[in-house]
Amino acid sequence: MIRWLACAVALGVLAMARPAQAATPVYHYRVVHAYPHDTSAYTEGLFYKDGYLYESTGEAGESTVRKVELETGKVVQRHDLPAQYFGEGIVDWGAHIVQLTWKDQLGFVYDTRTFEQKRTFYYTGEGWALTRNDKHIYMSNGSSKLQILDPGTLAVVDTIDVTDNGRPVLNLNELEWVKGEIYANVWMTDRIARIDPATGHVKGWIDLTGLFDTSRLPDPTNDVLNGIAYDAQRDRLFVTGKRWPKLFEITLVPPGR
Repeated sequence: MIRWLACAVALGVLAMARPAQAATPVYHYRVVHAYPHDTSAYTEGLFYKDGYLYESTGEAGESTVRKVELETGKVVQRHDLPAQYFGEGIVDWGAHIVQLTWKDQLGFVYDTRTFEQKRTFYYTGEGWALTRNDKHIYMSNGSSKLQILDPGTLAVVDTIDVTDNGRPVLNLNELEWVKGEIYANVWMTDRIARIDPATGHVKGWIDLTGLFDTSRLPDPTNDVLNGIAYDAQRDRLFVTGKRWPKLFEITLVPPGR
């Protein structure tokens, strides 16, 4: 009995002596510029390429793929999905744009220049968002897992479990590859996770609280933050939300500043 108590005390002391896990750094933001954004766009996917934004929008009967002028928000090219599909995230690969649908387990591949549909592909589960680096395409499905796709076949070749201090990060949504990290909107929050693609660990959070007052929108419950694009050539980060009237260029403010 005495030995058991001594062991229990010793284990308790060791547990108290262990260093607590460091809190994940939280970055804030500064708005560099605000650009017009089409309030009919229920933004699901976003990327920047050759001076234009490419945007996919959702809702059955309203889903589109668009090429948009950054400075004016003008839609200069548009493809409407068949009415039965709820469009989701997009990414460019070579001469093509790849798009997901929400629950149909069906994706589309378009010619980037003409928006002509070239083929379809299939996947298991829901489709939420896409991004890429030079080797792979990354896909979210609303869970804490990111799927890694082969760009040629669009088949899943691996998965990443995303965690913050050991806890799964659910509702991963819109994605963007930024300087070797995957930025991910967490649906229904004002936060973006900065994910290490090698480990799945969240290296930092971007807190966008106060960026836009969604209570001013007709459907504030659904018209949430969603949409990240990065101009690698000029190191510009853009964010927006579903049916927001503005798209914001922001710069990150490190913790403690």
